Amino acid sequence: MLPTPEAEDLIALTRELVSKELAPRAAPAEEAAAFPRDIFRLLGRSGLLGLPYPEEDGGGGQPYEVYLQVLEEIASVWASVAVGLSVHTLACYPLSAFGDEEQRKQLPELLGGELLGGYALSEAHAGSDAGALSTRAVAEDDHYLVNGTKTWITHGGEADFYVLFARTSDDGGKGISCFLTEGQMPGLTFGPPERKMGLTGSTTAQLHFDNARVPAEWRLGDEGQGFPIALSALDSGRLGIAACAVGLAQGALDHAVRYATEREQFGRPIIANQGLAFLLADMAAAVESARATYLDAARRKDRGLPFGRQASIAKLVATDAAMKVTIDAVQVLGGYGYTRDFPVERYMREAKVMQIFEGTNQIQRMVIGRHLAKSVAK
Repeated sequence: MLPTPEAEDLIALTRELVSKELAPRAAPAEEAAAFPRDIFRLLGRSGLLGLPYPEEDGGGGQPYEVYLQVLEEIASVWASVAVGLSVHTLACYPLSAFGDEEQRKQLPELLGGELLGGYALSEAHAGSDAGALSTRAVAEDDHYLVNGTKTWITHGGEADFYVLFARTSDDGGKGISCFLTEGQMPGLTFGPPERKMGLTGSTTAQLHFDNARVPAEWRLGDEGQGFPIALSALDSGRLGIAACAVGLAQGALDHAVRYATEREQFGRPIIANQGLAFLLADMAAAVESARATYLDAARRKDRGLPFGRQASIAKLVATDAAMKVTIDAVQVLGGYGYTRDFPVERYMREAKVMQIFEGTNQIQRMVIGRHLAKSVAK
C-alpha cells in the first residue's frame, strides 16, 4: 500500500523503465561485466537518483518507504543497478545530514542525475571493524594530504565523487573524519575491477590515495566525527540492501512460478504437484515477510523514530530470504535453472553477496543483540 497517488505514479514510472530499458540490457551487461553508466544517467533524468532527499536540495522529497520500493522494482530485474542506486543514495547522505550551509549548495548537482557517487569506508583490514581503518588524512594549510587504500568500493573508478573516511588522529574510532572528494583527482588511482561471483555489471575496485590533496572545506562535520557519520549512514544503507534483496527474491519467484505453470510433466503443469506448489508457497511467504520487515523499519525512519535495530533485522531477514528463495528457484527449474539461458542462476549468485556487504549477517546479529541488551538495561 503506497502512501500517496504521487508515489503510485512513481512506482508505475519505475516499472515502465524497468520493463523497457533495463530488462533487455541486464543479462548481456552482466555476461560482459559491462558497467551501465548510461542507465544511471537515465535514472537520474527520470528523477530516481535523489528520491529520499528534500526537493529544495534537488531531491525527490519522497519518504523512505517509497524510495525502497523503487529499489525493489529495479532489483527484481537488475540487481547491479539497484545496488548502485542504493550506494549513490548512501554517498549523498553525509553531505545532506552533516554538511554546512555552504557545502550543502553542492547537493543539487550530486542529486541531479548526471553525477554518480561512491562510499569509501572499507579497507583490507577494516571491513566489519570500520573503526580500525588506517587511511590517513594529514592537515596542511588549507588542505589534507590523504594516503592509504580503500577496498571493495562500489563504483570504484566509475564514480564522479566519493565520500571518504580517513584517520585524522590515532584516537581509535574517535580519530576518523569524513570528506567529500572528486572521482578523478591527482593522487587517486584505482585497482583493476574485482572478479566477482555476481553483480558483475557493478564495478568494484580499490582506491589508492598517494598524497592526494583534499581541500579542507570538503571535510564534512568536525574532525573526529567520521565514525558516527559512517554508522548513521549505514543504518539507511542496510535498508537499501534489504529492499534490493527482496526485489531479487521477487524476481526469482516470478520466474519460478512462470516456469512451473508453463512446464508440463505427466500431462499437467508441474505447479499442480503438491510438493512443488508448497515450495513455491514457502518462497512467496519468505518474500512477503521480508518486504513487510523492511517497510516497517522504513516507516519508523520516516516518522523520526529510532530504526537501527529494525534496519539490521530487515537486512538480516531479507538477505537470508533472498539466498533461500533464489536457491529454490533454481531447484524449481531443474536442469534449466543451472544454465545461463534462464536468469535464476544469476539471481542465486547475486543473492550471496547481499548477506555480506553493508555489514555481514553475523554483524547484524551482533548489532541486534546489543540493542536488545540496551533495552533490558534501561
